[in-house]
Amino acid sequence: MSAEQHIRKDKPFEVTLDTDDDTLGKARIVVVGCGGAGNNTISRLEKIGGINGAETIAINTDRQHLEATKADRHILIGRSVTKGLGAGGDPVLGYQSAEEDRREIKKILEGANMVFVAAGMGGGTGTGSAPVVAEIASELDALVIGVVTLPFRMEGKHRLEKAQMGLKAIQRAADTVITLDNNKLMELCPHAPLDYAFSVSDEVLAEMVKGISETILEPSLVNLDYADVRAVMTDGGVAMVGVGESNTNNRAQESVEEALRNRLLEVDYNNAKGALVHVSGGPDMKLSEASAVGEYINRMIGDENSKIIWGARIDESLRDSMRVMLIVTGVTSPYISGKRPADGGVMSISDIFAPRGGIDHGHSIYEYLGIDEVNYGR
Repeated sequence: MSAEQHIRKDKPFEVTLDTDDDTLGKARIVVVGCGGAGNNTISRLEKIGGINGAETIAINTDRQHLEATKADRHILIGRSVTKGLGAGGDPVLGYQSAEEDRREIKKILEGANMVFVAAGMGGGTGTGSAPVVAEIASELDALVIGVVTLPFRMEGKHRLEKAQMGLKAIQRAADTVITLDNNKLMELCPHAPLDYAFSVSDEVLAEMVKGISETILEPSLVNLDYADVRAVMTDGGVAMVGVGESNTNNRAQESVEEALRNRLLEVDYNNAKGALVHVSGGPDMKLSEASAVGEYINRMIGDENSKIIWGARIDESLRDSMRVMLIVTGVTSPYISGKRPADGGVMSISDIFAPRGGIDHGHSIYEYLGIDEVNYGR
């Protein structure tokens, strides 16, 4: 039945909408976790209550890990390539596995307005499959936000090289790639056990995705509008995330300052394209405090060309605290390009993972991809 407007004569300004489509006016948000780290992010989302109104999809080549992941849907990719045993740290196998099941992935993502693609860069499945998922979502005209982690330096040069390959590929497909550098996490938590550091990384990713999604989907103190989010994130390039919290009398300003100090990627945000701010606070948080957060951020990083949007929610668990999660788009980093590559003269995702039948491992991947090896990881 088509939507019809009925205007009552006794109340000429009251308009009701009759429609059988209860999805009308609601953004469809899908969170896809690719590979082991991406699956862990999906599981972490479930542990913190999931996302009301959003769907979670776990994708993996490792059947055992996939079955242990809590998600709305599971897709075992690359059956003929990996036999359900994983990609063995080979991004090319991860890429081939996603391509093998491209049609199934596309079918599930059809109709999505916003797609988060979560993965850890440097392994096999996530590194290779996440760019394919992002590309499919982009072809379906969804807003595509990559959410990726970079490996610790102690994991070795080869893993760092693969991470850069995956990062370059997903930048080719996604509108914005929110990047967390585990090395920055280590600087912020230098004495934390390794397993705890990984869990913190998963927690930050999950809370960020949940915060953005629910401020769009659920009634909030100040809602984020999907169209505004799209304006900030479209062609946003590389983005950084920072988290800050304060319970002092000056908590609004202090939480912003801490979020900028606690950024999980070394960046220069002076020429940032825009910022998306999610403010959480206890029942005592005032609208004026939430608004002040946006004003502080505008003064610190904004200029006449930057677009800054913010949303705010009441979180009963925070009591007298305020928490700010800040995502700044279009930033530059010592070893990551700050802009989404243009179509002209840039290799495709398939070229990155399978150039001329395979990567020439006799040459540095940095040289092959045109990456500044001197500054990478410093």
